[in-house]
Parts: sequence; C-alpha cells; structure tokens
Amino acid sequence: MLQKSLQKVLRRLVRPCPAMGLTAAVALAAALSFAHAADRYTGPGVTADEIRIGQTMPYSGPASAYGQLGKAEAAYFRYLNDRGGINGRKVRFLSLDDGYSAPKALEGVRKLVEGDDVALIFGTLGTANNLAIRAWLNGKKVPQLFVAGGSQAFNDPKRFPWTMAWQPALHREGVFFGEQTALRTPQAKIGVLYQNDDFGKELLAGLRAGLGDRAGQIASAQSFQATDPTIDSQIINLKEAGVDAVFLFAYSRQAAQAIRKIHEMGWKPQIYLTLGSAYIGSTFKPAGIDASTGVMTAGFIKEATDPAWKDDAAVKEWRAWFDKYLPGADPSDTLNIVGYAYAQTLEQVLRQAGEDLSRENILKQAANLKNVRIPVLLPGSLINTTPDDYAVVTHMRLQRFNGASWDAVE
Repeated sequence: MLQKSLQKVLRRLVRPCPAMGLTAAVALAAALSFAHAADRYTGPGVTADEIRIGQTMPYSGPASAYGQLGKAEAAYFRYLNDRGGINGRKVRFLSLDDGYSAPKALEGVRKLVEGDDVALIFGTLGTANNLAIRAWLNGKKVPQLFVAGGSQAFNDPKRFPWTMAWQPALHREGVFFGEQTALRTPQAKIGVLYQNDDFGKELLAGLRAGLGDRAGQIASAQSFQATDPTIDSQIINLKEAGVDAVFLFAYSRQAAQAIRKIHEMGWKPQIYLTLGSAYIGSTFKPAGIDASTGVMTAGFIKEATDPAWKDDAAVKEWRAWFDKYLPGADPSDTLNIVGYAYAQTLEQVLRQAGEDLSRENILKQAANLKNVRIPVLLPGSLINTTPDDYAVVTHMRLQRFNGASWDAVE
C-alpha cells in the first residue's frame, strides 16, 4: 500500500532526533499524515473525489429490453452525484453494450478493468454472460457484485468469492413455483417452455424439486435458443400435450411471444412467468395486456404503478426520482424500479465501506449486510449476507396480474 511505502521512505529520509527542530518534526508529521490520507483513495478505481464502477449490459441484441435496467442504474448514480456522491466521492458509472453476447461481455469487462481501472463490476445481465466473466474477475480479485441473474452459480463463495448475485436464485424460484402448484392445483398437468441454457435449466430443475412426488405431472418441457426468432412451434406442442398449466422460463422477448401465441390460439392454461420477465412494460405490453391478464409470478418488489402502493412513501420517493432522472421512460416498466433497488444496494455497500474502498473491503462489506431494508422491496424483505451465504434478495410472494397491477395470491 502507498501509505507503508511512503512512510518507510520518509522515515529513512528524516529521522527524528533530539536536535530536530520543531519545524522539521511538524513537516515529518504532515508528510506521514499525507501518506496515510493518500492511501485511503489509491485503490483501483478510486481517487480522492471519484469511484469508478463498470458494467456491461445488452443495449442491443435479443435481450435489449433489459438495457433499461442499466439506464435506471445510471440515473440513480446521477441522482447520488447531485447529492454529493458517496462519502464525498462522485460515482463514475461506465456501462458498455455487450449485445447479450458472452464473448462481448468478457471483452467489455477486460476493457473496464484493465483500461478504465474500475473498482468493481456491477449488475451485468444474464447467466451466460456472468459465467463467462466470473473466472477472469475472480482471478483478478475484482468484485463482481449484484449480478443480474439468479443462477446458484453466483452464490458459491468458497470457489468464487468475488462473485455475488442480487435477485432470488433461479433454483429457489423454481422450487417456489413447484411448491405453490402442488399446494394450489395438485392435479395440474404441467407444460414448460424454457431457454436451453443454465438460466432455463436451473428454473426447470427447481420446479421439479418443488413438485416433489408430483414432478411426473410435467407432461411436456419444450426448449428454445435465446436467438431463435420464434417459439410458436413449442407453444403448439405444449397445447397438443394437453397441459393446463404453462411455466414460461424465458426472457421478455420470448415470454411476450408465448403469451401472445397462447392468446391467439384461444387456449386458456394458467400461465406462470419467471420473475425476471414479469414486467408490464417489456413483456405484457408487447404481448398484449388482455393476453397477459391472469399471468402469475413470484413477486419480490413493489410495482410502481400498482394502486396498492400509491400512498407508499418509498414508491412516492421513487416516483419523484423517476420523473426527474428518467424523463420519457415508462413508469410501468418494472426494470426502472428494479434498477433503482440494485443501485441502492450497492450504495449501501459503498457507504458501509467508509474510507476503505479497497476491493477487499468492498467485497467484505457486501458479504456482511445485516438487516438492510431496501424500501421498494416487498414488506418483510430484509437483506442479510454472510461470508458463507451470498443470497441477497430471498423474500417472494405469489401474485397475479389483473390487467393493470399485481394482486397477492393468498
């Protein structure tokens, strides 16, 4: 560290002795104090007045609807900077387009770390992209915080201590769906549409685990590739299998296609949608609001346009922020409030780190969040992380879309 190096050099150059004058002694003390102060902001990505945070996000490509998440996070950091930043430092947020391509994500992350000297990587979207950058970031000991993907692979502190997710884990979400289905509609004949990668497969495995002895009620599981232009044939196959409950483990584009196709066919199964796509703006509007009415999901955050929250203090505060910092954006796009919550969680970590903004301490604080309440998460949701368990958001409830907002399913 710079502090120890400067102190060693200064002590060799100026050795205190009884004959030393007061001026020299004061100068030595000031120099050592400077060395100590300098050490507080000379970690990677940190200066006396700035902290640099990096990200890649699909602003183009098959998952471009999720680019709004990065825009909302950038807006929150602008808001923080207008209020003086974090512990006196402004946030410089560098978010690059990865086109939802794992090689491009790795290329972008290497540029951010080696070229732009960021302190950490924050909120990169997608299971495949985050798996592609995980080993490299862990090898470099760069925090990969609050991954925008729910794979269990991102809660593995023994093997990958520098990587941490944020949203409820995919497997746990799948278990939740399976348990709810077994409880509420035990005779359901189940069909699944899933993305053929770790994202879709973890949700499907969780669903099977949650169903337990009833896992045999999955009559058909249809896969697709993220780049497939349409999933119509898979939906037709599910209908022909005679299922009456359909689980959509897909991102917004394919989820919207599936909901719209089901509606066009005049088919009326109960639709369950992964929480990562249960967004009015990016999924239900493209699918059609009428077609989307009745869809159920695992909720974890307050919907800003839900009348149930119109008098909620946290949502009112969010709306004031949204109107000022995201003019022209769609308030019904849940990604805007989700991005706000992601950024608030990182803010908590950096404030908790205080003046020690080394990568090691940033990670330490992220792994030691205690009863942190992010106000726009659902009531009862508290964030508690430990060095052995990096699960951040864990609280979920079953909820149904009523055509305008979400109703809790009791």
